[in-house]
Amino acid sequence: MSKIIGALPGLLLSGAVMAMGIFSAQLIGVLLVTGGILPAGSASPISGIFTAILIGILIRNLIGLPDFFGAGIDFALKYALRAGIILLGLRLSLSEALKLGAWGVPLIIACISTGLFVTLYFTRKLNQSSRLGTLIATGTGICGVTAIMATAPVIKARENEISYAIANITIFGLIGMLFYPYLAHIFFADNPVKAGLFLGTAIHDTAQVAGAALIYAQVFNANEVIDVATITKLTRNVFIIAVIPFVSYLFFRNHRESEEGNAGQLPKWYKLFPLFILGFLLLSMMRSIGDATASGNGQAFGLFSPTGWEEFHRFWSSFGSTYMLGIAMAAVGLSTNLKAFKGMGITPFYIGLIAAVAVGSVSLLLIALFGDYVAV
Repeated sequence: MSKIIGALPGLLLSGAVMAMGIFSAQLIGVLLVTGGILPAGSASPISGIFTAILIGILIRNLIGLPDFFGAGIDFALKYALRAGIILLGLRLSLSEALKLGAWGVPLIIACISTGLFVTLYFTRKLNQSSRLGTLIATGTGICGVTAIMATAPVIKARENEISYAIANITIFGLIGMLFYPYLAHIFFADNPVKAGLFLGTAIHDTAQVAGAALIYAQVFNANEVIDVATITKLTRNVFIIAVIPFVSYLFFRNHRESEEGNAGQLPKWYKLFPLFILGFLLLSMMRSIGDATASGNGQAFGLFSPTGWEEFHRFWSSFGSTYMLGIAMAAVGLSTNLKAFKGMGITPFYIGLIAAVAVGSVSLLLIALFGDYVAV
């Protein structure tokens, strides 16, 4: 009980910073719509999680924090993060991947692989932090901020590395969101399925994919692009289940080779596949079964009507992505000392740029060659 009481100040502060981050992100979205940069009805392309990190960093470095906040901030970093990622599993139905057919999923895997291996290759070539490179790789390859947060505790990334990777992903994702709808129209003006596939595979974060698809739909009068881009991105997100253990294995293997020669041993397999990813997988399977029973029998698990089931999984997945992860990332900001960025330099941003361009190029090429085989 004393530990819980001791954690309260830091948890409350993290919650307050999260709330400020969500409000600020929504305000930015309203301003972008009002200014005509985004079409009416667009959600904010800036994640509340990202703004919460920035606010936390400003508080930590401009105002300072007394020591009694430390226990609650550490608690949020550890437990709120894991709970949020587990609840995100309810957002992803494994059956969504089937809608893309036998050709759509290989296209997604190729784009994920490009993001991962290009980033990791240039990270080693340019002698950058392997932890930071691994975070940028997962963020570029899979699902932006969420993938970074899921990978960070496995490889024991530092707070400044997490913040740097999220800033990297956010910047290039925003550029893609504003530029790629017009690029997609240049190449795939006569095919909304190809355009949706491109937006869903080439842009990092789910919110940014949604924003890009809405821009395309409203500017070029092609609403089908929204559905295809959303399904493609959700399918891509499912691969977090396999990619997090894989990149963690690569990280520990390369770390051992570079620092210890052939000495030492890799972590046990279950340390590469953390429990919170298992929880994510279980809830994703639960979502898939619920969707199947709701459409087949009229009641999900014999308990929820289709509408009730949709409200249930939407509420809890939103609770996880908005509040649990928001508190955790506010804690990341509150624990980040800007002095720790000294020496990291701008090179990792160049790596993120190279990876983003590579993923976009591979996506364009493969969709041009094989996109006709995909039907949603």
